Amino acid sequence: MLLLWIIIFCVSLFILIKAADYFTESAEKIGYMLKISPFIVGVTIISIGTSLPELATSIIAIIQNQTEIVVANAIGSNIANILLIVGLTALISGRLVVKRSLIDIDLPLLATATALIVIILWDKQVLFGEGIICILGYIVYAAYTIKEGREEKTKLEGIVPGEDIPATREKRHQSRKKRQDHTFKLIFILIFSSIFIYLGAEWTIKSIIEIATSIGIPTSLVVMSAMAIGTSLPELVVSIGAARRGKFEIALGNIFGSNIFNILVVIGIPSLFKTLVIDEITFMVGIPFVIGATVLYIFSGISKKIHNWEGMMYLLIYVLFLAKLFNLF
Repeated sequence: MLLLWIIIFCVSLFILIKAADYFTESAEKIGYMLKISPFIVGVTIISIGTSLPELATSIIAIIQNQTEIVVANAIGSNIANILLIVGLTALISGRLVVKRSLIDIDLPLLATATALIVIILWDKQVLFGEGIICILGYIVYAAYTIKEGREEKTKLEGIVPGEDIPATREKRHQSRKKRQDHTFKLIFILIFSSIFIYLGAEWTIKSIIEIATSIGIPTSLVVMSAMAIGTSLPELVVSIGAARRGKFEIALGNIFGSNIFNILVVIGIPSLFKTLVIDEITFMVGIPFVIGATVLYIFSGISKKIHNWEGMMYLLIYVLFLAKLFNLF
């Protein structure tokens, strides 16, 4: 019976990730059609799309009254995003280099969001009001990022805000017509993939509960290890693919946006329906490692370069996290 549930877990997780991939691809096309800058596409559209598995599984966990899964899911995914994905991406690509100054805005935002969630989790629960704070924090972050993206777009086009040039207006009209031709197809993909995201998430949570019960271990342990790695695969594919094409802004922007989304939205939305409980493993192991991983990522981001030896260090720390999680020492 255990083997059957492991197979169900793998299949449902695959469906969940694949559906999220289709969802993200269609949303990404919309972003590029709107001529949004690559980094902004990374921290908004792509990061939200690649974080859909975490959000979907957290909502299903709430429906099934497994509230401890939610925080373990978000924390485990953030640790995997930084240590595993950035580590592998840097190792495979040789080094990650970004032209954008991360120290001015992006790194402080990530640090602030992480600090906020650590303070909220300190009493081992997330209440309704705290969930509202998380969601408002993400809205502010998203609004600021989109505003900044529009300013970058304006500079690239050489148009002063509010200025309307006839030639530009004609180009916009033609572009709008082309976008409308693809609208129905994109909407169909979004709706269809959303249905499979829900089904994949539902069976992923069911299988996790059954596996944990059969083995006799806490569900949060399975969530922060196997599920965190599984749900982080979209980020891994996007980041490595972007890095190989030399689009390092998308590779790192994806992780920035995904991590902020995880700790503010993936935790914030479910807490509006039920009080979230943080179990001992998540509190004693997950939280210290997510703080350490975020601080390490911030220091790497200040130099705007992450070398392959740093990627190796990230991976070794992730192995240390897994070893600590399973109480191997």
